[in-house]
Amino acid sequence: MMALWDTLRLALGTFVANPLRSFLTLLGIVIGATTVVAMMGIIQGLRNQVNESLSELGPDCFQVQRLPFGGPLSPAELARRPRLNEEDLKAIREQPSVLTAAAEDSKGGFKVSTAERESRPNVSAWAGTPEYFQTNSVALASGRPFTETEYLDGRRVAVIGQDLADTLFPGVEALGQQIRIQGRSFVVIGTLKRKGGFLGGGGQDNNVMMPLSVFRQLFGVRDYRVSIQAQAADLVQRAQDEVTLLMRRRHGLKPHEEDDFFVFSNESATEMFNNISNVISVASFGVCLLSLLVGGIGILNIMLVAVTERTREIGIRKALGAKKRRILAQFALEAVVLSLVGGVVGVALGVGLAHLARWVMGLPTEVPGWAVALSLAMSCGVGLGFGIYPAARAAKLDPVEAMRTE
Repeated sequence: MMALWDTLRLALGTFVANPLRSFLTLLGIVIGATTVVAMMGIIQGLRNQVNESLSELGPDCFQVQRLPFGGPLSPAELARRPRLNEEDLKAIREQPSVLTAAAEDSKGGFKVSTAERESRPNVSAWAGTPEYFQTNSVALASGRPFTETEYLDGRRVAVIGQDLADTLFPGVEALGQQIRIQGRSFVVIGTLKRKGGFLGGGGQDNNVMMPLSVFRQLFGVRDYRVSIQAQAADLVQRAQDEVTLLMRRRHGLKPHEEDDFFVFSNESATEMFNNISNVISVASFGVCLLSLLVGGIGILNIMLVAVTERTREIGIRKALGAKKRRILAQFALEAVVLSLVGGVVGVALGVGLAHLARWVMGLPTEVPGWAVALSLAMSCGVGLGFGIYPAARAAKLDPVEAMRTE
């Protein structure tokens, strides 16, 4: 035990004696460890944010839409895809495992104003049939959703997000107030519960919701979608199968033809994000391995220099009875300690960057314990791997020849 402590003390002494040279040598390892810890923390934060954002579709809900989620289509493919319509909505509502269904549409990038104030041109309109609030688990902070009568009559009523309410009615209750959209007056009948947005964006807090019948008067039909609630959470898959078969039959698709519509659910969106995050993780590990390789070469270089500089010391120690394995252990441990210090610095920087992302982007970042352990283990492994050769070279020095060295 004393021998181990003595070897560790010598290793730390080498680092303290040459701090600048040691730190510059460890930059590669520091960058590699920082990359792994920071990226894993940010990716975990993105996962947490995505899971929270996707809760807008309840556990027993899914959606049918024309366009794939996150997947672009060529103009020819898009032209072949039929738009969903009200007949599709009626047919979907009649499926045995479907409790209810809502038509919906949306548009972004416009202003909402009052007589005194105006929002920035980044407001999004979400519109639907009255069932929209149920199939999308929309939570209200105050007021009420629009009714079937208001939808059928095309009344200009709106439910607005908290950010929009704060902008247009600071310090004043928004319910019952008048707002203007595209030159038309609307009455605010409700406000949405504050939810926060993805990557610090406004999300539904900067939205305005209105009846689909009114939306069509303002913007026309843009991207008609149907959101569906199953009879129960354990019947979601059966409801998806029923709706998929229904839509294939209505679109006249043959058994060998692919769907010309897309079924979107929390699971499908989560799976897509996980695939993307896995690619990012692999890329991060690639950067990490490259950085560790550079750091390992630096450790190999500095340890070879250390062996050359301390040839006389090695000769004296061997003349006094130090065995080969003791010399080997000393220099190998020096390399491991050197790389471990770089790993610790990198982990600290990575955790700091993850917390900075939480503060700047509003992400619920969370550094996994395995990422910290992996970074430290990889750092030690690089130190040991690249430090073995210099250590073995030091252990093989002939004491007489070594002591002759000036």
